[in-house]
Amino acid sequence: MTTTLDRVDIDPVTVEIIRNALTSAADDMNATLIRSAYTPIIYECGDCVVALLDADHQVLGQSAGLPIFLGNLETCTLATEERFGREVWQPGDVWILNDSYLGGTHLNDVTIFGPVFDDGTLIGFTASRAHWIDVGSKDPGGSMDSVTIFQEGLRLGPQKLVDGGEPVHGVIDTIGTNVRFPYPTTGDMNAMIACITMGEKRLQEIVRRFGLDTVEAARDEIFRQTELLERAVIEAIPDGVYDAEGVLDNDGIDLNTPIPIRLRITVSGDTIDLDVTESADQTVGPVNCGVAQAVSALRVGYKLLVSPDLPGNGGSFRSMTTQVREGSVLGARSPAACQWYFSHLGLLIDMVARALAPALPDSVAGASHGDSMIILTAGVDPRVGREFVSLEATVGGWGAWQGSDGESALINNVNGSLKDIPIEVHETRYPWRITEYRIREDSGGAGRWRGGNGVIREYEAQTDLSVSLWFERSRQPAWGLFGGEDAVGPEVVVNPGRPDERRLLKVNGLDLKAGDVVRCSTGGGGGYGDPVERSADDVRADVSDGNISAEAAMTRYGI
Repeated sequence: MTTTLDRVDIDPVTVEIIRNALTSAADDMNATLIRSAYTPIIYECGDCVVALLDADHQVLGQSAGLPIFLGNLETCTLATEERFGREVWQPGDVWILNDSYLGGTHLNDVTIFGPVFDDGTLIGFTASRAHWIDVGSKDPGGSMDSVTIFQEGLRLGPQKLVDGGEPVHGVIDTIGTNVRFPYPTTGDMNAMIACITMGEKRLQEIVRRFGLDTVEAARDEIFRQTELLERAVIEAIPDGVYDAEGVLDNDGIDLNTPIPIRLRITVSGDTIDLDVTESADQTVGPVNCGVAQAVSALRVGYKLLVSPDLPGNGGSFRSMTTQVREGSVLGARSPAACQWYFSHLGLLIDMVARALAPALPDSVAGASHGDSMIILTAGVDPRVGREFVSLEATVGGWGAWQGSDGESALINNVNGSLKDIPIEVHETRYPWRITEYRIREDSGGAGRWRGGNGVIREYEAQTDLSVSLWFERSRQPAWGLFGGEDAVGPEVVVNPGRPDERRLLKVNGLDLKAGDVVRCSTGGGGGYGDPVERSADDVRADVSDGNISAEAAMTRYGI
């Protein structure tokens, strides 16, 4: 395999055909998974990602999905091979893994993967990861107050789910008896198996059409081009050390103690090193993640600045190194709780841009609202007489950048193409009525270019049920850059305006009665540039469109 920047002897037309064939194969896998899934978190929200890997565990093609899984699925196939040896891969096998310390995420993110053979030769792997709505945690769907991994559900190291084409019933039965909703969980599991089977078929078709030697030559050229382009961008950054620091509100258990996240970036020639070893130690509460996930977040932050237009592949990140300290909040060890592992990762992605802003002012953006802003509900739906659990990530505002306002009402940068659940689907599946859903005016940071706004989404319970919340970034809302102002942070109010009104950001299993209301307001994005430089016409348009109030036009912009 090519390991230098030397050109591979293959014509560029064939390279492009194979490049797009691999991407299309990943898209087919993703479509199979979403169309076959049983739960809205996958088929409506798209909380999943798929990838094709070569025989050396390098990414050949990856579908649109969650950026936080970028360059992460190969960790699972590598961990399996390191544990059991290269000979463990056999035709017709399918594997499963969800260990937080290997895959990096929480136990609900299950990875299913398998080897691909052609004429007895291992030619690659297919892999999929998707959020399972429940994996047997102490509370339905997940706990906001877990203090150990053993409270968070069934934890599976790498093991066979299908052996030579035959289901491994012992493993499947173990899963079914340890989750609260075995029917939809098994349905999602089978959708993931179908997904990787589709990927196997597509990869075999590509190899049989072009030949393995040609596919590998195209792969090497694709990787070479990617590495060359990334090194050129890094080389244009002035050598030096760039620092940024951020802070999480708390770990969900000790609500008064913030959690510092520290990043140091060192640029030298065409290489870049991202170091988070000075970040906080792992916490009691469930904000920890495995090393693999911290590396993924750093890769996302890097890619947003270095190669945003290039699909991720095995040539990506060759000029990048990372330093993560084991035992830290970004490199958790057992038995650290990891349920809400993503809050510091969204913060970290924004911190990459903040650190490099002095060197790349035309490429960076103000911070985004940054967190998934989770509302999780559980109970019995009286319409069907069955238990339910719902989980929804809430959208917010993104930061502005040179030449453009930030976007409003987008999912955070951790989740990428994830979507919120449509109102019609939510009210059909769960005993809630959504009484309000609109842009939260004045929540974005003011600037020459204005930060995007968050949203207000209000829920009215139609029966007695429980609600759990995980809303972050109130202590340090999205920051602005180059004179742009900071955004407004999140706010959640239970029964607003009533005698029993409560303001909460994190809570586990709060009991509500029919008629109770939960009003969720998400944060905006940071502004960019001095607000006094914003044109009067743009400010008036903001007021007309409901993005800012007339009062904000006067106090923030003097218009």
